[in-house]
Amino acid sequence: MNYFISAIGTDSGKSLFSAIIVEALKADYWKPIQAGSPADTSSVRNLVSNATTTFHPEGCVLKTPASPHAAAQIENITLKASDFSIPMSDRPIIIEGAGGLMVPINDKEYIADFPQLWKTPLILVANLYLGSINHTLLSIEYLKNKNIEVKGIVFNGEANPASERIILQQSGCKVLLRIPKLGKVDKAVVKELAEELLKNWNE
Repeated sequence: MNYFISAIGTDSGKSLFSAIIVEALKADYWKPIQAGSPADTSSVRNLVSNATTTFHPEGCVLKTPASPHAAAQIENITLKASDFSIPMSDRPIIIEGAGGLMVPINDKEYIADFPQLWKTPLILVANLYLGSINHTLLSIEYLKNKNIEVKGIVFNGEANPASERIILQQSGCKVLLRIPKLGKVDKAVVKELAEELLKNWNE
């Protein structure tokens, strides 16, 4: 089973969680669209300990650090969701999106069109800030309207029990992992969080 990793916004912790779930499932990793540098594939690779994972080349690499639709336009590239295909593998593939669900890849399609097209369950990363309840519940509602399966939510950052409770209550989603506010992030930390994720994975 492949999984698509998205978030309620940019810099919510998708790459960190991607490294955690890749480590937990000994899965492969793929980033369909990379805009700007440093590359998320390199960041995830540097946090994964197992020797099994294959890091597949990005589907499209854009030099401009901007929304994919804007970067593609600047670089005279046409992006269409149907032009991307999930790499072949004998293992699950963790697919990391760019930014949030509604980040455009062209004038009509968004990052969320990828999991809908591929019928891939999605894991939503939510960092807890003022306004995150609204952004998380709107994201979940959008996914439900698009019939995109939500495997669960990952809370990233300093705990906020009141926000977490209302998000889970109103969305009906399961929490897969709580990533605490971290100082240093390295392979040891990722491995420890991967073990925690596995405890919750099939509950």
